[in-house]
Amino acid sequence: MSGVRCTNKKKLAVVLCAVMICSMCGCGSKPDPNAYRTYESSYHYHVTSAATVEETPLFASELCIPGEKDIGVKKVDSSVAEAGAVFNNTTRKTIYAQSIYDKVYPASVTKILTAYVAIKYGKLNEIFTVSANAVNQSYDSSVAGLSAGDQITLKDLLYGLMLPSGNDAAIAIAEGIDGSEKAFVKRMNKEAKALGATGSHFVNCNGLHDEDHYTTAYDMYLIFSAALKQKNFKKVVMTPEYTASYKSADGTPKESTYKTTNAYMSGDENAPEGINVLCGKTGTTSSAGYCLVMLSENDKKDQIVSMVFHADCRSNLYHLMDQLLARSR
Repeated sequence: MSGVRCTNKKKLAVVLCAVMICSMCGCGSKPDPNAYRTYESSYHYHVTSAATVEETPLFASELCIPGEKDIGVKKVDSSVAEAGAVFNNTTRKTIYAQSIYDKVYPASVTKILTAYVAIKYGKLNEIFTVSANAVNQSYDSSVAGLSAGDQITLKDLLYGLMLPSGNDAAIAIAEGIDGSEKAFVKRMNKEAKALGATGSHFVNCNGLHDEDHYTTAYDMYLIFSAALKQKNFKKVVMTPEYTASYKSADGTPKESTYKTTNAYMSGDENAPEGINVLCGKTGTTSSAGYCLVMLSENDKKDQIVSMVFHADCRSNLYHLMDQLLARSR
């Protein structure tokens, strides 16, 4: 009998332990109204944009996420450029990758981010006054032909920024939105980081060379893909020619006609058969070489983002881009 009583005591001890554990874990009890509920609290404190885990969007869920290795570089004349990439945003497949995480100088491709930030925080119909500082550009600088005192809308400045790649338009936009280029560039860097472009750093809004002004091919893919979600950005960059109407300092009406620097869009270069080039941005400096970032469609209507950084000459820029586009059909 003593053995039986001992066994019952052991059973009782086990039951009591289980009850205590369940009590500590909340098993079978009502939820503590003061308990921290991760996703609801994150939503409440504006950490996430959705209230529950099921509603919380995953970062880069609509983007290509390549690995560390180069892809397809032996099948094209990759030696003419330092970096390049082709991403199919429809299938989320990386078609080509060449040194996509290496530091490159973006030159005027920078203006993709400038336009993205301007459209996000500015008002298209707001009229900006062009400063003397904005038009103080070197003789060989690409400009939109602005003069000090000109009264022009942000919308027209964006066309002057993206089509002829106006460095004067870039400064006018930065000063109009944030009061100074320095403040605007601070916003650019913040936005770039928010988009996942952690390998980039910008010191100006127009892309003029600086050793501390750099990006990567993949970072620019992230920035460009975000910009393409803005309908007003797409409208600007998909336009091959645009006439801006504004006023000079004395109120005299002025007009400037801007034409794209993208040779595919201007008709100076023909894209491979089966490829329709929709838009893009060029960039060139002696340190950055020849650069081009584009959006195209193939015959399946897949959205293709392609880019080349630091090509050794203009003809090789388009030669390599032709080869990359042909691979995306």
